[in-house]
Amino acid sequence: MDIENLNPSDWQNDTVLPLNPAVKADAWAVDAACSGNPGPMEYQCIDLTTGAQVFHFGPIHGTNNIGEFLAIVHALALMEQRHIRKTIYSDSFTAITWIRKRQCKTKLEHNEKTAKLYEVIRRAENWLRTHSVHVPLIQWDTKAWGEIPADFGRK
Repeated sequence: MDIENLNPSDWQNDTVLPLNPAVKADAWAVDAACSGNPGPMEYQCIDLTTGAQVFHFGPIHGTNNIGEFLAIVHALALMEQRHIRKTIYSDSFTAITWIRKRQCKTKLEHNEKTAKLYEVIRRAENWLRTHSVHVPLIQWDTKAWGEIPADFGRK
């Protein structure tokens, strides 16, 4: 085990989590989990400095990609509301692409079972259209850094 990764440098803000030196500790990590696809979906955000859960949403019927997208928007909106500027890490290339396009490009059927989720998506897309993203959004490199700290650990 690499001692350097277990005891981060001062520039990593003495995080309680074992982070790769390439990861900024003054950041939030988001991730989603879905039992089946579609199925019960939830997402969360973890503060990399403290290891504390910043927020959790769900479960609600949806897909993993939708959860990843909503987790990023939730983190962006919360940061703006609280006047926080931190890096956001996500391991979802798809969700990051959807954020940049300001649209959730899901193919999930819109029906009675997904109506509440589609309302949340509509609000998230509206937020993205009416706000600017002022924080770095970085793809988590799972191969190099291990599982993202917001992972639900169900693999």
